[in-house]
Amino acid sequence: MRSPAMPRRLAAATVLLLLSGAPASANEFERVPPVTNDATRKECGECHMAFQPGLLPAGSWTRIMDGLDDHFGEKASLPPGPAAEIRAYLTGNAAGRGDSALLRITEQRWWLREHRFRPEVWLRKEVLSKANCEACHRDASRGVYDED
Repeated sequence: MRSPAMPRRLAAATVLLLLSGAPASANEFERVPPVTNDATRKECGECHMAFQPGLLPAGSWTRIMDGLDDHFGEKASLPPGPAAEIRAYLTGNAAGRGDSALLRITEQRWWLREHRFRPEVWLRKEVLSKANCEACHRDASRGVYDED
């Protein structure tokens, strides 16, 4: 026999879950904290969306920051001060898991599992790149990836 308190506890748990803003079935990469560091937003955001640190593990961010002279085919060098600030922010807020050997978010297992699309999807003029998160996730810059 169920106790009379059981429905109240279930209702309270449901309300807490709804107030937290976290969908019950969402994986940890559907909602990540947005970029809050001004240097990261400015310097990274000049060329592409400033990706949230929680999308890659610290080892990946370290390797990315170590390779700014060839940043995915571009020279993205920074003065020492902003570079150190951005490195500290990215590694200090990085994902707790993932493959540190991979530099691209789009190569992480969780990303590949969520993006099993036909190859022609990436050729659409509004997409053109797997790294163009905002083409499908309009709130990607705020760390919200659960709608597409």
